[in-house]
Amino acid sequence: MAVVELRGKTVVVTGATGQVAEPVAIALAADNEVVAGARFRDAAARQRLESAGVRCVPIDLVSGDVSGLPADADYVVNFAVAKSNEWEADLRANSGGLAYLMEHHRAASAFLHCSTTGIYKPMGHHVFAEGDPLGDNHGVWPFLRTYSICKIAAESTALWAADRFALPTTIARLSVPYGDRGGWPAIHLEMMINGSDIPVHVDAPSTYHPIHGDDIIAMVPGLLGVAGTPATVVNWGGSQAVSIEAWCGYLGEVTGLAPGFAPTTETIDSVEIDLTRMHELVGPTHVDWRDGMRRMVESRHPELLKG
Repeated sequence: MAVVELRGKTVVVTGATGQVAEPVAIALAADNEVVAGARFRDAAARQRLESAGVRCVPIDLVSGDVSGLPADADYVVNFAVAKSNEWEADLRANSGGLAYLMEHHRAASAFLHCSTTGIYKPMGHHVFAEGDPLGDNHGVWPFLRTYSICKIAAESTALWAADRFALPTTIARLSVPYGDRGGWPAIHLEMMINGSDIPVHVDAPSTYHPIHGDDIIAMVPGLLGVAGTPATVVNWGGSQAVSIEAWCGYLGEVTGLAPGFAPTTETIDSVEIDLTRMHELVGPTHVDWRDGMRRMVESRHPELLKG
């Protein structure tokens, strides 16, 4: 199992003010020079990063302006994503911006591009392997109409740029990230607090692979270590498959709140994934989903936690 030693290195982390990337950048900054690239519209997030020793550099992926980032960085971890819901802007940022980013860092030892399992073509309860058909998974949600297509376009860019620049690359298709800073289960918790019904697909259960932020941080060195040309493509999620119905039920157990569900066809279907390749390349995750969900409640709403 190939794992790079992230100590004393220069690491660029893009999208660094986001739910997933901010904790990664802060964790890596303990032993490395970390340079965060983002728009930095969130002043509080920038302050948290800088307080942890992260150097913040504004970038604009729509225009391709990444010139402030160190071209001689050892590693790049790209969590940047544009979700304006405007086709031209999102295609430019997610696909074109990635091309600029990979060209700028073509001398890096490895490049990790975070994609999503939301690019798989909806197929009911099929368990998706990396070679399965892609499609407009999120098109059913009007507020995310550009998301799946733009992420597919970005993967195509990453595949091309890995070959064009001989840049060892991993494309990791992330499932449902969650933790102290939020995530889809945290949104469901807020809906339970508000008494709102939670949309689930009529073809129940709605199954995914929630992955805790601690496991995301722990797996970055391994994902960089398996980077290659052609790019390595791998599903990335928690080793336990869990449905929305199950995690909301558990959140109800630890809080005393009763989840309500609204079965519908106007939401995304299950995206259960085959993690064989991930386990072979970087190993399993270690945070049990129940422990992770309980910790999420303790961090975000300690007043609700029972026992």
